[in-house]
Amino acid sequence: MEISLSRVHYPVSTLGPGRRVGIWFQGCSIRCPGCISVDTWRVKPAQTSVDQVTSLISPWLAECDGVTISGGEPFDQPLALHALLLSLSAFDKDVLVFTGYSTEQALQMMHGWDGLIDALVSGPFERHTPQTKPLRGSDNQRLTLLTARGTVRFSGYERLLRPEDRQLDLLMDADGTAWLAGIPRPGDMQVLQAWLAAEGHRATTTELSSTTP
Repeated sequence: MEISLSRVHYPVSTLGPGRRVGIWFQGCSIRCPGCISVDTWRVKPAQTSVDQVTSLISPWLAECDGVTISGGEPFDQPLALHALLLSLSAFDKDVLVFTGYSTEQALQMMHGWDGLIDALVSGPFERHTPQTKPLRGSDNQRLTLLTARGTVRFSGYERLLRPEDRQLDLLMDADGTAWLAGIPRPGDMQVLQAWLAAEGHRATTTELSSTTP
Protein backbone atom coordinates (compact mmCIF):
# COMPACT_ATOMS: atom_id res chain seq x y z
CA MET A 1 0.00 0.00 0.00
CA GLU A 2 1.45 3.34 -1.07
CA ILE A 3 1.47 6.27 1.35
CA SER A 4 2.42 9.95 1.14
CA LEU A 5 4.16 11.21 4.26
CA SER A 6 5.67 14.52 5.26
CA ARG A 7 8.05 13.07 7.84
CA VAL A 8 8.52 10.56 10.64
CA HIS A 9 10.45 11.23 13.80
CA TYR A 10 11.43 9.80 17.19
CA PRO A 11 11.31 10.71 20.00
CA VAL A 12 8.43 13.18 20.18
CA SER A 13 7.33 14.13 23.69
CA THR A 14 4.80 16.94 23.14
CA LEU A 15 2.03 15.06 21.30
CA GLY A 16 0.86 12.56 23.87
CA PRO A 17 2.29 10.71 26.87
CA GLY A 18 5.87 9.49 26.95
CA ARG A 19 8.41 9.20 24.15
CA ARG A 20 6.45 8.73 20.95
CA VAL A 21 6.98 7.94 17.29
CA GLY A 22 5.56 10.84 15.26
CA ILE A 23 4.16 10.19 11.79
CA TRP A 24 3.00 13.16 9.70
CA PHE A 25 0.88 12.55 6.59
CA GLN A 26 1.33 14.76 3.52
CA GLY A 27 -1.68 16.43 1.93
CA CYS A 28 -4.67 18.15 3.52
CA SER A 29 -8.05 19.05 2.02
CA ILE A 30 -9.31 20.88 5.14
CA ARG A 31 -6.72 23.71 5.22
CA CYS A 32 -7.72 25.54 8.38
CA PRO A 33 -6.92 29.29 8.44
CA GLY A 34 -4.09 29.82 10.92
CA CYS A 35 -2.67 26.31 10.48
CA ILE A 36 0.97 26.07 11.57
CA SER A 37 1.69 23.18 9.18
CA VAL A 38 0.93 24.65 5.77
CA ASP A 39 3.93 22.75 4.39
CA THR A 40 1.92 19.53 4.81
CA TRP A 41 -1.07 20.75 2.79
CA ARG A 42 0.09 20.10 -0.75
CA VAL A 43 -0.85 16.72 -2.13
CA LYS A 44 2.21 14.90 -3.41
CA PRO A 45 2.56 11.53 -5.15
CA ALA A 46 3.08 8.66 -2.75
CA GLN A 47 6.83 8.19 -2.36
CA THR A 48 6.93 5.14 -0.11
CA SER A 49 4.85 2.21 1.12
CA VAL A 50 3.37 1.24 4.46
CA ASP A 51 5.71 -1.77 4.61
CA GLN A 52 8.75 0.47 4.08
CA VAL A 53 7.60 2.91 6.75
CA THR A 54 6.97 0.10 9.24
CA SER A 55 10.40 -1.35 8.54
CA LEU A 56 12.04 2.06 9.01
CA ILE A 57 10.39 2.81 12.35
CA SER A 58 10.35 -0.74 13.80
CA PRO A 59 13.48 -0.10 15.95
CA TRP A 60 11.70 2.93 17.43
CA LEU A 61 8.49 0.97 17.94
CA ALA A 62 10.40 -1.58 20.01
CA GLU A 63 11.20 1.04 22.66
CA CYS A 64 8.69 3.90 22.31
CA ASP A 65 5.72 4.56 24.60
CA GLY A 66 3.24 5.19 21.81
CA VAL A 67 2.58 6.51 18.30
CA THR A 68 1.09 9.84 17.24
CA ILE A 69 -0.24 10.28 13.71
CA SER A 70 -0.91 13.77 12.39
CA GLY A 71 -0.48 15.75 9.21
CA GLY A 72 -1.55 17.02 6.85
CA GLU A 73 -4.76 15.05 7.11
CA PRO A 74 -4.44 11.32 7.80
CA PHE A 75 -8.04 10.56 6.80
CA ASP A 76 -7.46 11.99 3.32
CA GLN A 77 -5.54 8.73 2.73
CA PRO A 78 -7.96 6.33 4.43
CA LEU A 79 -6.70 3.11 2.84
CA ALA A 80 -3.07 3.94 3.65
CA LEU A 81 -4.01 5.02 7.17
CA HIS A 82 -5.88 1.77 7.77
CA ALA A 83 -2.97 -0.29 6.43
CA LEU A 84 -0.53 1.63 8.63
CA LEU A 85 -2.70 1.13 11.70
CA LEU A 86 -2.89 -2.60 11.02
CA SER A 87 0.92 -2.74 10.83
CA LEU A 88 1.28 -0.77 14.05
CA SER A 89 -1.12 -3.05 15.92
CA ALA A 90 1.52 -5.80 15.91
CA PHE A 91 3.70 -3.64 18.22
CA ASP A 92 1.06 -3.19 20.95
CA LYS A 93 1.59 0.57 21.40
CA ASP A 94 -1.07 3.19 22.04
CA VAL A 95 -2.03 5.19 18.95
CA LEU A 96 -3.21 8.81 18.96
CA VAL A 97 -4.52 10.31 15.71
CA PHE A 98 -5.16 13.99 14.93
CA THR A 99 -7.74 14.90 12.30
CA GLY A 100 -9.43 18.06 11.12
CA TYR A 101 -12.60 16.16 10.35
CA SER A 102 -15.40 16.18 12.90
CA THR A 103 -15.62 13.31 15.37
CA GLU A 104 -18.72 12.00 13.61
CA GLN A 105 -17.06 12.09 10.19
CA ALA A 106 -13.93 10.38 11.49
CA LEU A 107 -15.88 7.65 13.28
CA GLN A 108 -17.82 6.98 10.11
CA MET A 109 -14.60 6.60 8.15
CA MET A 110 -13.25 4.33 10.90
CA HIS A 111 -16.12 1.84 10.60
CA GLY A 112 -14.66 -1.63 11.15
CA TRP A 113 -11.40 -0.30 12.57
CA ASP A 114 -12.17 -1.39 16.14
CA GLY A 115 -9.17 -1.18 18.45
CA LEU A 116 -6.75 0.33 15.91
CA ILE A 117 -6.91 3.89 17.29
CA ASP A 118 -6.86 4.46 21.05
CA ALA A 119 -7.50 8.20 21.10
CA LEU A 120 -8.66 10.71 18.53
CA VAL A 121 -8.31 14.50 18.52
CA SER A 122 -10.83 15.76 15.99
CA GLY A 123 -12.23 18.96 14.53
CA PRO A 124 -10.83 21.83 12.50
CA PHE A 125 -8.49 24.34 14.09
CA GLU A 126 -10.30 27.63 14.75
CA ARG A 127 -7.80 30.45 15.09
CA HIS A 128 -10.17 32.75 17.03
CA THR A 129 -11.39 30.08 19.48
CA PRO A 130 -9.61 29.94 22.88
CA GLN A 131 -7.02 27.26 23.54
CA THR A 132 -7.30 26.09 27.16
CA LYS A 133 -6.82 22.30 27.00
CA PRO A 134 -3.78 20.17 26.17
CA LEU A 135 -3.54 18.35 22.83
CA ARG A 136 -5.93 20.87 21.24
CA GLY A 137 -5.06 23.82 19.06
CA SER A 138 -8.49 25.31 19.83
CA ASP A 139 -11.18 24.33 22.31
CA ASN A 140 -13.72 23.25 19.68
CA GLN A 141 -11.53 20.22 19.04
CA ARG A 142 -12.55 17.05 20.86
CA LEU A 143 -10.53 14.29 22.48
CA THR A 144 -12.34 10.96 22.09
CA LEU A 145 -11.09 7.89 23.96
CA LEU A 146 -11.84 4.82 21.86
CA THR A 147 -10.34 1.93 23.84
CA ALA A 148 -9.68 0.94 27.42
CA ARG A 149 -5.99 1.61 26.82
CA GLY A 150 -6.85 5.00 25.39
CA THR A 151 -8.79 5.83 28.54
CA VAL A 152 -5.85 4.89 30.74
CA ARG A 153 -3.29 6.73 28.64
CA PHE A 154 -5.17 9.88 27.63
CA SER A 155 -7.92 10.64 30.17
CA GLY A 156 -5.42 12.87 32.02
CA TYR A 157 -5.55 15.30 29.09
CA GLU A 158 -9.17 16.24 29.89
CA ARG A 159 -8.06 19.23 31.94
CA LEU A 160 -6.96 22.82 31.63
CA LEU A 161 -3.51 23.70 30.35
CA ARG A 162 -0.70 23.93 32.88
CA PRO A 163 2.55 25.92 32.61
CA GLU A 164 4.49 22.71 31.95
CA ASP A 165 2.36 22.07 28.86
CA ARG A 166 3.93 25.07 27.15
CA GLN A 167 6.76 23.25 25.45
CA LEU A 168 7.78 22.14 21.97
CA ASP A 169 10.16 19.46 20.72
CA LEU A 170 13.20 20.67 18.77
CA LEU A 171 13.83 17.98 16.14
CA MET A 172 16.50 17.59 13.46
CA ASP A 173 16.08 16.09 9.98
CA ALA A 174 18.86 14.17 8.29
CA ASP A 175 19.71 17.20 6.13
CA GLY A 176 20.33 19.34 9.22
CA THR A 177 17.00 21.18 9.14
CA ALA A 178 15.71 21.96 12.62
CA TRP A 179 11.96 22.09 13.21
CA LEU A 180 9.51 22.13 16.07
CA ALA A 181 6.83 19.60 16.99
CA GLY A 182 3.97 20.22 19.38
CA ILE A 183 0.96 22.48 19.76
CA PRO A 184 2.05 26.09 20.31
CA ARG A 185 -0.17 28.64 21.96
CA PRO A 186 -1.28 31.67 19.93
CA GLY A 187 1.69 33.97 19.41
CA ASP A 188 4.34 31.48 20.53
CA MET A 189 5.93 31.18 17.10
CA GLN A 190 6.14 34.94 16.64
CA VAL A 191 7.80 35.29 20.04
CA LEU A 192 10.32 32.60 19.09
CA GLN A 193 11.06 34.26 15.75
CA ALA A 194 11.63 37.62 17.41
CA TRP A 195 13.96 36.08 20.02
CA LEU A 196 16.00 34.26 17.38
CA ALA A 197 16.21 37.40 15.23
CA ALA A 198 17.53 39.35 18.23
CA GLU A 199 20.26 36.71 18.57
CA GLY A 200 21.23 37.01 14.91
CA HIS A 201 19.44 33.88 13.67
CA ARG A 202 16.77 33.43 11.01
CA ALA A 203 13.67 31.31 11.46
CA THR A 204 10.68 30.73 9.20
CA THR A 205 7.23 29.45 10.01
CA THR A 206 4.67 27.73 7.80
CA GLU A 207 1.84 29.18 9.89
CA LEU A 208 -0.84 30.68 7.68
CA SER A 209 -1.31 34.33 8.59
CA SER A 210 -4.28 35.13 6.38
CA THR A 211 -7.34 33.37 4.99
CA THR A 212 -7.17 30.02 3.25
CA PRO A 213 -6.17 30.38 -0.43
